[in-house]
Amino acid sequence: MDDMPLPRVGYVVKRYPCYSETFIVNEILAHEAAGLDVEIFALRPPKDTHFQDIIAQVRALVTYISAKRVKAGELWTTLEEASRTDPAQWSALEWARGADVQDLYQGLCLAAQARQHGIEHFHAHFANVATTVTRLASHFTGLPYTFTAHAKDIFHEDVARETLSGKLRDAASVVTVSDFNQDYLRETFDAETDVNRIYNGLDLSRFPHLPPDDRPPRILGIGRLVEKKGFDDLVTACAVLVRQGCQLTCEIIGAGELRAALQDQIERLGLQAHVSLLGPLPQQEVIAKLQASAVLAAPCVVGADGNRDGLPTVLLEAMALGTPCISTDVTGIPEVLHHDQTGLLVPQRDPKALAAAIDCLLSHPARRAHLATQARRLIETDFDVHRSAAQLRSVFQAASHRQPLAVAEVL
Repeated sequence: MDDMPLPRVGYVVKRYPCYSETFIVNEILAHEAAGLDVEIFALRPPKDTHFQDIIAQVRALVTYISAKRVKAGELWTTLEEASRTDPAQWSALEWARGADVQDLYQGLCLAAQARQHGIEHFHAHFANVATTVTRLASHFTGLPYTFTAHAKDIFHEDVARETLSGKLRDAASVVTVSDFNQDYLRETFDAETDVNRIYNGLDLSRFPHLPPDDRPPRILGIGRLVEKKGFDDLVTACAVLVRQGCQLTCEIIGAGELRAALQDQIERLGLQAHVSLLGPLPQQEVIAKLQASAVLAAPCVVGADGNRDGLPTVLLEAMALGTPCISTDVTGIPEVLHHDQTGLLVPQRDPKALAAAIDCLLSHPARRAHLATQARRLIETDFDVHRSAAQLRSVFQAASHRQPLAVAEVL
């Protein structure tokens, strides 16, 4: 396997760059450091107001696939152009019967770009529109594709299981980010494709460990302000602790649809002097905040719509930096947060238990230090991005040297 040449890989994502998806940037940087030739294809332009610092280090060319609402004439023109270089495009359309017109158009455009740029393998992140378009482009070009499944893209109530089953079946190989996800995909879908668990990793040189025993009573929450992050439980837990006389500050970093509701909750509970919503921050500022906090709280929950986290990157970052973590048993979190060994686990939607765990860590510096030491060891062993990226390149190599699977008839 090691003697096989590495293919030129087209990374397909919905948006690039995306503030909350540093794990993709980490992965690409690790590939580039190892000599993999990567090009990024984005289906949508960025919409964030802040971006992480490390994006500037990515050397890969970024190509934006037209996301405009396509008209019938434009679609036919695209088909005509594609058929000039490959007349088989017309017969290939039969397979794409019933596809969303926009997805079909972007699939054709991605296929054309792949031919022009010498792409030999597609890899998509998230089993959503990125994999939908990649699957179409794979069919139009004959190139194999793989994809990484995360969380919302497989657990949300809106996920069309028949469509996801087709994506799994047609992929040369599939990757997901936790044992929990791997078991779910294998048990839920009758897919012949291998499902590989490869953890998201960190460049540990950027996350130096600092002992947490001498830090102020500051609690940090980091993530999008959406239901699955459970930040309403964190605010309630802070109210419990303040009523008990605990001196603390809590800062929540991130943006999202629940910002106004969380701010109302903070004011209703009289916590303005204790809890602050900071909005999104550049990664270096996030790292500085983590290094100055006694606890990282990630009270994740399974949302009413089935949405949930896979294995939050912020937990890995905090554990690498030496900040003790408290979280819940959602999906893959217990695979990294071993209770009372590398962190603390509390039940979902239980602010009182969360408050007790926070109080425990704030009150016992030696325990914080012990958990932080054990956590760093685990991150070094299982979550080094260079090791994870090497595993992924092996998947690419194997996929690019096998015949494509038979294409399913149903999208």
